[in-house]
Amino acid sequence: MQDPTVSAGYVRSLLMLAVKRGASAPDLLTAAQIDPGLMETPDARIAFERFKALMAAAKAACREPALALHFGAAAPFTDVSIVGLIAHAASSMGEAFEQTNRYARLVVEVDGHEAGARFAIVRRADGVWIEDRRRNPNAFSELTESTWVRFIHDRMRAFPSREPYVLEVHMTHAEPPHAAAYRDFFSMPVVFGATWNALRIRESWLDEPTGSKDRYVFGVFNAHADDLMKSLAGAKTIRRQIEAALIPVLHTGKTSMESISRRLGFSRSTLHRRLKEEGESFEAILDDLRRRMAIDYLESRKVSVNEAAYLTGFSEPSAFSRAFRRWTGTTPGKFRSSGS
Repeated sequence: MQDPTVSAGYVRSLLMLAVKRGASAPDLLTAAQIDPGLMETPDARIAFERFKALMAAAKAACREPALALHFGAAAPFTDVSIVGLIAHAASSMGEAFEQTNRYARLVVEVDGHEAGARFAIVRRADGVWIEDRRRNPNAFSELTESTWVRFIHDRMRAFPSREPYVLEVHMTHAEPPHAAAYRDFFSMPVVFGATWNALRIRESWLDEPTGSKDRYVFGVFNAHADDLMKSLAGAKTIRRQIEAALIPVLHTGKTSMESISRRLGFSRSTLHRRLKEEGESFEAILDDLRRRMAIDYLESRKVSVNEAAYLTGFSEPSAFSRAFRRWTGTTPGKFRSSGS
């Protein structure tokens, strides 16, 4: 799939856990090449590779090889993403699972996700299982660790008096050096080097009521999540991603390819490759965005020519005028006066 992403809320949750365990947030963000400004918007998207780099840096800074397990247990899903809020407002555990699966991309996109649902209920002779169908799971086994721990601990947190619904845990990665730490998070057998990543469950769990009566809230959250899913699909072109990163900083003039690649969580070489794949150039995207925004500003006649120049990132009105004449064949002053 095209460079998968994760939500900023998911990244921030890991960052905050590492900070609580003694790590420096600025140091971790620098090590992972993540723009700190992205942490302010939970629904912003950050390259999955940057999240992996953050996990590695956090494990090293905290001196905790089992940090992914702690991550899954420490952060309630409702604090991580709107997907957790939707699941919390569902009427049954089965519905919560369906909604989590429906919107899972909003939390983290994984290889194989583009072909269908990430999770599946599988009924076999040896029981009922929840399977994680992402490809190449051993390339980042920390995601397996945190995902299965969160599946188990979120339910324990919400319903501490109910018996465990997970009976067995299968993981495809080999037994790690920190395997002893698994005893602190899993009260059921764990199989390493398995043929799949899956949880064997009590089937009755799917019918368990959550006790939630927030159907109005459930609908509101779903509507917002649907909008986010549409935006996520639309933002897959590199042009859309670059434009979204440029708009907030256009007026500052900090619009170099290097600075924008950092905001997107890419290396400059990755951004160059993506642009080449889509037949785009960074300079052409920046120029076209400035053109469209300048025309919008002047058509509305709510700003002066000098203000329009500033807002589109020109340090000198004369440079703005030359660019505007190139774009439209007329001067910005005449264009604004005519209301064209």
